[in-house]
Amino acid sequence: MAIREIVIFPDERLRLSNSEVSEFGPKLKSLTDDMFETMYAEEGIGLAAPQIGINQRLVVIDIPDDNGKQGENQLIMVNPEITAVSDNQVESEEGCLSVPGYQDKIKRFDKVSVSFQDIEGNRHSMENVEGLLAICMQHEIEHLSGKLFIDHLSRLKRDRLKKKFGKILKDRQSSKE
Repeated sequence: MAIREIVIFPDERLRLSNSEVSEFGPKLKSLTDDMFETMYAEEGIGLAAPQIGINQRLVVIDIPDDNGKQGENQLIMVNPEITAVSDNQVESEEGCLSVPGYQDKIKRFDKVSVSFQDIEGNRHSMENVEGLLAICMQHEIEHLSGKLFIDHLSRLKRDRLKKKFGKILKDRQSSKE
């Protein structure tokens, strides 16, 4: 297992289209292990493959238990799709590992149904998922379409964030040279 580097907004790799996962086996298992390790190192609850520069439809999620402990609720979603949403929305305070240190309130559907494959390629569905898991699923699955949670914010806020994080990204790249 290895901790991977998180792709930071406004890096264009976060906006690319992502291909379906078609090969299941040890490489995919190793990748998901790295994704969980990276997510835990960054104190996240979800991570999409594009966030580590892998443009595939793959998400890992681990919602902490009541004591804040992670590791017992690991969920791997290969080629996930939201199949239904409720009529109701809730406001949630969200952050993103690709937009570090920034949080804002956005609206999400309060219930979702999803279909996906597991690490072995078996098909699954989860109906009427609610709470933090539903919000996290929507957030991570949006990454697979090149969308970030900040896309739900006003244009003014997005432009300010792009300028701020563009400078951070530029500084990071120049320090690597």
